[in-house]
Amino acid sequence: MKGSPTVYDFKPADGQDVAERYRELLNAADALTADEPDAVANMANVAALMWEFLPDLNWAGFYRVAPAKVSPALELVLGPFVGRPACIRIPMGTGVCGTAASSGATQLVEDVHAFPGHIACDAASQSELVVPVLRDGQVVAVIDLDSPHPARFTQADATGIEALAALLSTRI
Repeated sequence: MKGSPTVYDFKPADGQDVAERYRELLNAADALTADEPDAVANMANVAALMWEFLPDLNWAGFYRVAPAKVSPALELVLGPFVGRPACIRIPMGTGVCGTAASSGATQLVEDVHAFPGHIACDAASQSELVVPVLRDGQVVAVIDLDSPHPARFTQADATGIEALAALLSTRI
């Protein structure tokens, strides 16, 4: 039917190694976001893709850099995600997400309980990976992945999500 929406069915193949899984995730994200100018739609679809492609997660999504609710400073504000309800606002420099946003550096945390100032939005989270999304050298968002398993994330995961953040830098 003319004008019907496109139906997507992106799923990872069984038995893939980590690098291949991230290549497929990146290709799927590129296909979904390449021609879509709406940042929220792109973040929502990519959150769903991460949930589908990455095993052992209990949260996958975005926090956006936005003006703070009560001051002229910037803070992180919840964006599209998959998982349990989450903290809505996070001050820059606070917790794993705020640290990634303020430093502009990936945070790979094997044990969130050992991270100074960790914000426990979901008590089940044991490890976390947060990657800043940079546009023109400025952090515009962070990609946040949580797992109920300690040390779930590796450097290969960080590299894969950093590639995803680079792809999304002008699309969110």
